[in-house]
Amino acid sequence: MSKSNSPLSIRVVSLYEDVLNIYSDRGNRLALQARAVELGVNLDVHLVSIGDRLPPNADLVLIGGGQDREQDIVAADLLSKGETLRSWAVANVAMLAVCGGFQLFGRWFRNSRGIFLKGIDVFDCVSVTPTFDNLRLVGDVISQSAIDGLGTIVGYENHAGQTFLGDSAVPFAQIEIGYGNNGFDRTEGVWRNSCVGTYLHGAVFPNNLQLLDWLFKRAIEHRMSQDGNFDLAVLERMSEYSKLGEASEFARQLISIAVREEQG
Repeated sequence: MSKSNSPLSIRVVSLYEDVLNIYSDRGNRLALQARAVELGVNLDVHLVSIGDRLPPNADLVLIGGGQDREQDIVAADLLSKGETLRSWAVANVAMLAVCGGFQLFGRWFRNSRGIFLKGIDVFDCVSVTPTFDNLRLVGDVISQSAIDGLGTIVGYENHAGQTFLGDSAVPFAQIEIGYGNNGFDRTEGVWRNSCVGTYLHGAVFPNNLQLLDWLFKRAIEHRMSQDGNFDLAVLERMSEYSKLGEASEFARQLISIAVREEQG
């Protein structure tokens, strides 16, 4: 075991920020960068869009949400990157896929026009948009994460697509208030290895720093395993006081109180 004197550098790949940024999902990267400053960690950020090559490796991948039009635009390009992204997921690269990105990280997605878009199979799930009634699952969400230690996760959802998890899939959270994946089974998102799919916007990281830190920790551990350098001090600093953590907890409490009061 060795320890490097240079700051740890984490490679972050943010996919299609110029296309998939509904409800400011780009804010997840901004929150990650602010947290890295607190922890003294360097981020090597790669903004990857249509036609761009993925870097040779990554520690954390972000993808946001979009409507049918935006998903149509990126679907074929994402499929061309699917083999690499699947291999990264198996190798415990951390990932956050939000809403439209979450749907395309599944097996397939049928949009509102009845067109099937093949997904990249990171998650064992399928998504379907009803072609009648203009049904949308909209509103604030309070959920309880299935991941130990994360507790209450809050956010905002607005999606017509309904996601159904396969036999091997584990929900990211259980819905307390809101609709979640499909409005029927009370599941929210999906969790596999170090990867999370979710319908929660907000952006989700600023209101749920515990989720950011869970993924960031796995990204750090992945980089340490690749480099052979172990700086455990950076992991210890994650448990220390954080201005971002204090603001996140305050926001989460306000949202929880307001939503519960609205529900009566």
